[in-house]
Amino acid sequence: MAKVRTKDIIEKFNMELLSGEEGVNRPIITSDISRPGLEIAGYFEYYPAERLQLLGKTELSFFEKLNPSERVSRMEKLCTDITPGIIVTRNMEVPAELIEAAEHESVPVMRSDLKTTRLSSHLTNFLESKLAPTTAVHGVLVDVYGIGVLITGKSGVGKSETALELVKRGHRLVADDCVEIRQEDLGTLVGNSPELIEHLLEIRGLGIINVMTLFGAGAVRSHKRISLIINLEIWDQKKSYDRLGLDEEKMKIIDTEITKLTVPVRPGRNLAVIIEVAAMNFRLKRMGVNAAEQFTSRLADVIEEGDQEDM
Repeated sequence: MAKVRTKDIIEKFNMELLSGEEGVNRPIITSDISRPGLEIAGYFEYYPAERLQLLGKTELSFFEKLNPSERVSRMEKLCTDITPGIIVTRNMEVPAELIEAAEHESVPVMRSDLKTTRLSSHLTNFLESKLAPTTAVHGVLVDVYGIGVLITGKSGVGKSETALELVKRGHRLVADDCVEIRQEDLGTLVGNSPELIEHLLEIRGLGIINVMTLFGAGAVRSHKRISLIINLEIWDQKKSYDRLGLDEEKMKIIDTEITKLTVPVRPGRNLAVIIEVAAMNFRLKRMGVNAAEQFTSRLADVIEEGDQEDM
C-alpha cells in the first residue's frame, strides 16, 4: 500500500488541480523532486520520471522560446505513465501543450502560488517524513526533561507503571505498549503512538486510563525524537551490572544506534527517579560533562600520588 499519493500532496499544500484527475491516486515513491530544465531543453537521457516535476519561472520562460513542434514533443516526453504529477509554481499560466499531454497520459497537473524553491523545500520535508523507514517496538516512550526516553523490557516488568509515575512528576507520555518509530534522517529516530491507543496507558489492576483526561494536555505529546533507551529487567544476582557508567551500550533501530542503559528492577528501587537522573546525566554527557570519567581520572591521580609517596 502506497504511503503517499498525488492527492495527498494536493490536499496538504492546497494546490489547484488543472488536469489529469484520473491520476491523482498515483503513488509517490521518492522524496526527491525534479526541476526538468534539461529535459525541456531536449535532453531526456536520464529523466527521473518517477519524481514529482516542478516547473518554475526558469523552465517556463525557456519553454516559451521553443518552436511549436518542440513544445509539443517536450511535454509529451515529460508526461509518462509513472509520473506522479507536474506542479507549476508562482500561479503562472500553464502551457496548453502540457494540459493536452497530461490529459493523454492521465498525469495530474497542479498549480501552486508558492515560489519554486520554497515549495520544493516544503515538499521534500513532507515526503521525507511520510516515506521514512518505519518500525514498531514494544515499550513506552516518555519525554523526560526534553530527552526522548524509550523504556523497554519484558511484559509485566513495570514499564507502564514507571511511565505513570513520570507523568505524575510532570513529564510527558508519548506512547505506551507500542511505539511506532520512523527514521526521518540518518541518526534521527522519531517515535509516536498508534492512533488507536494515543494518550492511553494500561496499568495492571486498573485497566486502561486516558492520561490527557486525567492529567491534562500538558501531560502528553504526539511525537518525540528518541535519544535514550532504558531497558528494565528483573534483578539477577548472578549478573554483574555496570556500577561506574564507563561502558556505553548501543541498540540499533533501523539504521540508527541509540545509547542503551540496563536498569535492574527489584522492590524498593524508585525507577521513575532513576530514569529522571539518567535523562539529566545523558544531557550532561552531551554537554561534555562525564561524571564517571571524572571519577576515574581523579582515582588514577590519587593512586599515582600514593605510588610516588611509597617511593
